[in-house]
Amino acid sequence: MKLDGYRTVGIKKLPEWERPREKLLNYGANKLSNSELLAILLSTGYKEQSAISLAEKILAQDEGLRVLTNSTVQELSKIKGIGLAKSSQLIAAVELGKRIALSTKANNYKIKGPEDVTALIMEEMRYLKKEYFNIFLLNTKNEVISIENISVGNLSSSIVHPREVFISAIKRSSSSIILVHNHPSGDPTPSKEDINITKRLLEAGDLLGIKVLDHIIIGDGIYISLKEKAFM
Repeated sequence: MKLDGYRTVGIKKLPEWERPREKLLNYGANKLSNSELLAILLSTGYKEQSAISLAEKILAQDEGLRVLTNSTVQELSKIKGIGLAKSSQLIAAVELGKRIALSTKANNYKIKGPEDVTALIMEEMRYLKKEYFNIFLLNTKNEVISIENISVGNLSSSIVHPREVFISAIKRSSSSIILVHNHPSGDPTPSKEDINITKRLLEAGDLLGIKVLDHIIIGDGIYISLKEKAFM
């Protein structure tokens, strides 16, 4: 991507009406381009590039804007001009955006079947490069109280412990829960470990009086419900 000449100079040298922060204050965030919004988060560039040109450099990656959701802090910091501090700011901002969007959609959302679960989280989870294990906390009407992340990494009994799974459900007086995790390979076929963990959590839920309604595995645009497949 060839950068516009003026974007390689410092933002403070730009006319005031072209500076991202001033544009946001005067016209609102929805009037700014992706690179201008990103430049505000970056705050500064470095000797050779302004914050705007640095933002455009990030967006010029193969994945475009999605690079911010698919990269770790360490991966982003490898881009020249993006250190650990800037990459941490970007990852934190993206994560807050995800949580706001998800909590807004999920509030009092009623779950009738696995398709209702995947309607909420498919787009967020289908592209993840690591396994994320989440739980849906539901009230007595099967409405979503909250969606909690329990672990990140390869699914195993040492990571997904009943204590960690049910502590939020107990605190939030959840009547039942739904287990959800993704397969980065894109294939949602359950593994032996997936099935074993599900059985273990079912037993723990029965003891606590918190029913485990389903365990849904997210693939790339497809999913498998362990309840529908009679694994639970």
